Amino acid sequence: MAQSTETDWVSRFADEVIAEAERRAPGKPIVCASGLSPSGPIHLGNLREVMTPHLVADEIKRRGHACEHILSWDDYDRFRKVPAGIDPSWAEHIGKPLTSVPAPPGSAHASWAEHFKAPMTAALAELGIEVRGISQTEQYTSGAYRDQILFAMRERGRIDAVLDRYRTKDKPAKAAGQDAASEDSVGQSPAGQVRKPQKPQQQKGKLDEADAAAAEAAAEGSGAAAEDDGSGMGAGYFPYKPYCSVCDRDLTTVTAYDDESTELSYTCRCGHAETVLLSEHNRGKLVWKVDWPMRWAYEGVVFEPSGVDHSSPGSSFVVGGRIVKEVFGGEQPIGPMYAFVGISGMAKMSSSKGGVPTPQDALEIMEASLLRWLYARRRPNQSFKIAFDQEIQRLYDEWDALERKTADGTAQPADIAAYGRATRTAAGELPRTPRPLPYRTLASVVDITAGHEEQTLRILRDLDPANPIESLDEARPRLDRAENWITTQVPVESRTRVREEPDAELLGSLGETERESVRLLLGGLDEHWSLDGLTTLVYGVPKLQAGFPADAKPTPELKVAQREFFALLYRLLVGRDTGPRLPTLLLTVGADRARKLLGA
Repeated sequence: MAQSTETDWVSRFADEVIAEAERRAPGKPIVCASGLSPSGPIHLGNLREVMTPHLVADEIKRRGHACEHILSWDDYDRFRKVPAGIDPSWAEHIGKPLTSVPAPPGSAHASWAEHFKAPMTAALAELGIEVRGISQTEQYTSGAYRDQILFAMRERGRIDAVLDRYRTKDKPAKAAGQDAASEDSVGQSPAGQVRKPQKPQQQKGKLDEADAAAAEAAAEGSGAAAEDDGSGMGAGYFPYKPYCSVCDRDLTTVTAYDDESTELSYTCRCGHAETVLLSEHNRGKLVWKVDWPMRWAYEGVVFEPSGVDHSSPGSSFVVGGRIVKEVFGGEQPIGPMYAFVGISGMAKMSSSKGGVPTPQDALEIMEASLLRWLYARRRPNQSFKIAFDQEIQRLYDEWDALERKTADGTAQPADIAAYGRATRTAAGELPRTPRPLPYRTLASVVDITAGHEEQTLRILRDLDPANPIESLDEARPRLDRAENWITTQVPVESRTRVREEPDAELLGSLGETERESVRLLLGGLDEHWSLDGLTTLVYGVPKLQAGFPADAKPTPELKVAQREFFALLYRLLVGRDTGPRLPTLLLTVGADRARKLLGA
């Protein structure tokens, strides 16, 4: 039984895809598709290209339908430019297929393409995303597309006519500013009908220069900024571009083609010229705006999302819809236009700029289920951010609260659905942490202990003395993710360093009220030595000083007193006004050391 389409976007798309597949080819396996270019780091924005059809395909499988998720690796695309940080001599490879370009210096992989495919492949496996990978290099060089290429060349006049209808259109609108607050400008209605994105000045909110630059960079990184339709290539229009047999680059111009013999002549900027039989030639590819619709028809794709840069008027998705129907006799996939994914504290991502977080980077600091949840809970047309900063702690708190609400039946239907899609697939449950202690607590502990396992275990046992953990493995992999976050994302100057000796000067300057607050805390340590107990104690001391019971609701005045008390304890323990949550900090420091630093 499908879940309500009012609450669950994945189920709504699955309903439409199943209905569309039955209309097109009853009884055949349903094909959902993604495409990635390993031209550089495959970042968390690119992951949406895979996660969206994965979630839909997985729902279709859960319902008992045969469904396949294919992932086309566009590794036969040209090497476009040398990224920052790479030896400038790599410029000699510009124009070659990505699989013919040497991997970056120091890589263990055979080619540029394999170097960037490998971490993404590993991340997909960890995320429970099952795909059938298709190398476009293998497809083209094996002759798998030969009939489609010959057909496209015979029908080049019709293809050119379709493309010409769009060549006079305005350039695609920059897709900046697509955020969760501007759903109306990047929506779709219904799921399979992509709506044109509004121009930036029509969208809600004011766009800044960083947003505009990020949108341009994202378009460039996807190849959309220079989508090739095969025009301007010399003697007439040809939708096929050979790679030169001498220099291996695509700096070629087709000069003649004979439909009967399939003789194709080309020249290259390197000076080489030759004539080949296209019926035997396997060293070239269809231009992108023809290649994509050809593959839709070849694979029978029913569902495939597209980024905002591919969905503007005149762009590849829009034009491809006409070409697949009018030339190849197929149908365009249904699917949403998806919005940007950002990183909290950083600009929007573009693989063309390098140095952007990848799925593998995210999986170093968060569990796979949490990362899946971030994509599952937002409709594709909604932007969202992935936290690499302190916000990850709040995110984990929200995730843990959702788990509790799901367990006790108080979560909303859409939240339950997103949680289920995050924690399991049609193939089974994803690995999980047996004792999911709060992420912020784990981060505080490993911050102070610097990952010392014996100390860490001692502290984690004290968190819940009535039900102590027996092994750190019970807290893994979450514990390892929190430690990775501390060591890779938290600046050294922000790390917590407990004082070695008491601050005698500060202790000597305390007033009587401050001295009393410290005495009350020290007097209650033994009785309250657990995470919950210490929480009650540190919040209760200012209440007791003010003549209220420890469980009294705080007044504005009490809140001020609590903040002042907390700041005092931080200065005495770590020499700063702030730090990890005090109950966790006290447990980590230990009762004896805490007494020493607090002047007992």
